[in-house]
Amino acid sequence: MTRRERVIQAIRHENTDFVPYNIEFTKQAWESMASYTCDENFEESIGNHIAAINYSGYPVEIKPDYFRDDFGVVWNRSGVDKDFGVVEKAVIPEPDLSLYTFPDAPESRIRHDCERLIAEKGDRFTVAGIGFSMFERAWTLTSMEDLLVYMIAEPAFVHELMNAITEYDLKVLKIILEYDVDCVYFGDDWGQQKGLIMGPHLWRAFIKPYMARLYGYAKEHGKYIAQHSCGDIHEIFPDVIEIGLDIYQTFQPEIYDIRDIKQTYGDKLAFWGGISTQRLLPFETPEKVAEVTREIMSVMGENGGYIAAPTHAIPCDVLPENIAALIETFQKQ
Repeated sequence: MTRRERVIQAIRHENTDFVPYNIEFTKQAWESMASYTCDENFEESIGNHIAAINYSGYPVEIKPDYFRDDFGVVWNRSGVDKDFGVVEKAVIPEPDLSLYTFPDAPESRIRHDCERLIAEKGDRFTVAGIGFSMFERAWTLTSMEDLLVYMIAEPAFVHELMNAITEYDLKVLKIILEYDVDCVYFGDDWGQQKGLIMGPHLWRAFIKPYMARLYGYAKEHGKYIAQHSCGDIHEIFPDVIEIGLDIYQTFQPEIYDIRDIKQTYGDKLAFWGGISTQRLLPFETPEKVAEVTREIMSVMGENGGYIAAPTHAIPCDVLPENIAALIETFQKQ
């Protein structure tokens, strides 16, 4: 069985010979692990099951630690977060879309990434993603606080903005879907530690109809759909299932009761994640990492429906010994 076949079997809720797995790294964690292993190519030996690209705006450094993306948003990476950073200021300062012009989709760069993905995939399951796909794209343009206010005070503007983002994403999808990828991935954080940032009512009003269009377009081309959202989004699991979601990523065990969620949704959603980057990996011993990882794979992997992975790209506060324990546990199932 190839790694691609194993992932597809899991998505179809069929038992696999072992649980497929995948590990991603933040820049600092990658550097720590490369130093620990004395091998800059250490990822090649992990056995990851997924080959992925993710378009989120191709930031360009405009001065030390400051990056401007395709949408004109400037990200400050001078703090702890060296992968994304924080937004300097809103590029749409008022609820008026005439103040902003969306960029053209960078077709040549997207094609280059897709071609590289296909060339390097080997026997892995392929995922092409759009990061900051809806809510996140909107708040990076307007600011989080203002967008949430606009949902109440300026709903027509929010719909206009979400529609414009959707049209942009569809242009990106049109390019991606010319390539032989298995799955389309949408990155868009909706949750906080308890519940949705905007609540289920506003999510259904301002996000669901636009995500349904994006999911539908990819489904028309025969692709699996994966949705990333950190936090607690259990209130809208029935909604995302309704509009066609196949895989939910990321799945945080400090938020969800994994046994309850597996019992309730295990035949309807495949789950990708589950190994905590919030509590387990940064704070426990390698032995505990291995023990808990085995338990989670046992529960979530029953009858398929699970891709084992850290709940986020491994952050900088995880010791390389714990990363090594995680990799060994995945490999020695």
